[in-house]
Amino acid sequence: MTAGTTSTRRSVLTPAPLSVPRRLRFAGREVPWWAAVLVLYAVSRLLTTTLMLALFIAANIGHWSYSSPLMDPTFFTFSGSWDAAYYGQIVEQGYPTSLPLDSDGSVQQNPWAFLPLYPIVVRAVMFLTGMTFYPAGFVVAMLFGAAASVVLFRLVAARAGVSSAFWATAFFCFGPLSFVLQIAYAESLFFLLMFAALLAMTHRRYWLMMPFGVAAAFTRPGALALPLALAIVLIVRMVQARRGGEGFRPRERLSMIVSGVVMAVAGMSWPIIAAAVTGTGDAYVSTELSWWTGFIGKVAFIPLTPWFLLSWRYLSILGALIVLGIVAAFTWMMTRPSVRALGTDMVAYGVSYGLYLFAVFLPQQSLFRLLLPLSPLAGARGLTRNRRARKFTLIACVALQPVAIVLLWFIGYP
Repeated sequence: MTAGTTSTRRSVLTPAPLSVPRRLRFAGREVPWWAAVLVLYAVSRLLTTTLMLALFIAANIGHWSYSSPLMDPTFFTFSGSWDAAYYGQIVEQGYPTSLPLDSDGSVQQNPWAFLPLYPIVVRAVMFLTGMTFYPAGFVVAMLFGAAASVVLFRLVAARAGVSSAFWATAFFCFGPLSFVLQIAYAESLFFLLMFAALLAMTHRRYWLMMPFGVAAAFTRPGALALPLALAIVLIVRMVQARRGGEGFRPRERLSMIVSGVVMAVAGMSWPIIAAAVTGTGDAYVSTELSWWTGFIGKVAFIPLTPWFLLSWRYLSILGALIVLGIVAAFTWMMTRPSVRALGTDMVAYGVSYGLYLFAVFLPQQSLFRLLLPLSPLAGARGLTRNRRARKFTLIACVALQPVAIVLLWFIGYP
């Protein structure tokens, strides 16, 4: 894939968006850029679906045991294993008005851990098409995955060029956990909204960023990274302006502040809604903690401690040192020249989302799935401009797909 682009810079820290050509040379033909991305996505879904279908057939023939019990094992229910059942419950019954409790009075796992936008969309598709939940969830996830891939390409192309955008999108579509783009989970919708909000931020269209950020806040946890990233960008630009760099108009500053506040309020509203409906003040937090019990027992939630709680429980001081090493490695990665070349917006987003995961998430197998919103960072030229590195990465992504499916469908869960 080739295309010529030119670039100008508004400041050292904030590169101007690169122009993305309307047509690209792809597979020996000139095609619209979005068509090239959709072909790439379609090939990736064909591969993943083939792998999933082959393992589903093998499991039925060999009478394998699934890690997630399936009452009616069809390919669609197989594709929507694990927590997808909670989305199905939300679609069919809504959210419970009282929380389920165990014999000790502790809150058990329940639908309040899952936000409402994805099931609302799936329910609308079910109404329009007559499909049941699992096929509708599959279709919705596939379509939003395609849209997320298109926006991801456009986002990275605006910062690192067409070649880097193509490879970043390929890693996203063919990654070991790319099956989340087609299962009855909210991930693909969340990716679309987060990438769209970040794209709006990189183009300084802060009013447009706001609706995407608000919608993301009602799709999956993690959308609070957007207002935090916007706050970081605002501070950086204010410092630059005071040092004689590029300033910004009062209206632009107002749009950043208002958009950030609205997205932050939206991001913090679900616990309040859960408390109001159930009459339990900590309904949401208690529900989330119910997923931690199997790993570290019953604990209180204290921000910035989950990684240390888990690591200390199993590895003591060595575990704490490993966590500190991970934090240092992430900091090192975010300060690499190829990552910083993506611009202040992308770096601020990466730091903010990484901080979110560290502050509130208990690291376990779901961590790898939750890292996917950081896919724009894969457009860093240190990776995409190194032929050996990018080919090795893509081959590893494809090779690990069947491994991930076997591990997560028949041994654990994502």
